[in-house]
Amino acid sequence: MLKKDNLQLGIVLGLLTPLVMFLGYYYFVIKPHNNVSFVQFLGILKDNRQMIPKLVSICLLLNGVVFYLYTRERLDVTAKGIFLVTMLYAICILLLKLIN
Repeated sequence: MLKKDNLQLGIVLGLLTPLVMFLGYYYFVIKPHNNVSFVQFLGILKDNRQMIPKLVSICLLLNGVVFYLYTRERLDVTAKGIFLVTMLYAICILLLKLIN
């Protein structure tokens, strides 16, 4: 874990962690069972829009773990950045649910 304590690091971690979880979800859950390429998976998400908020919510679980680790190490400024981005993702999820 990175030992720096700054807001920019928290924002970057908050943005990248769900993307890593999204790729992990595809490679470990979707691909082995359905034998679907990544582009096909993105097409499925495009056609099935009500699945997107659920998938983003699953991807945010890893943000919670990273947030917990940084607060446990008392790197509170970085944790604030992670929390800020997580709340922005949560607002996006709510908006997506309202649109669909």
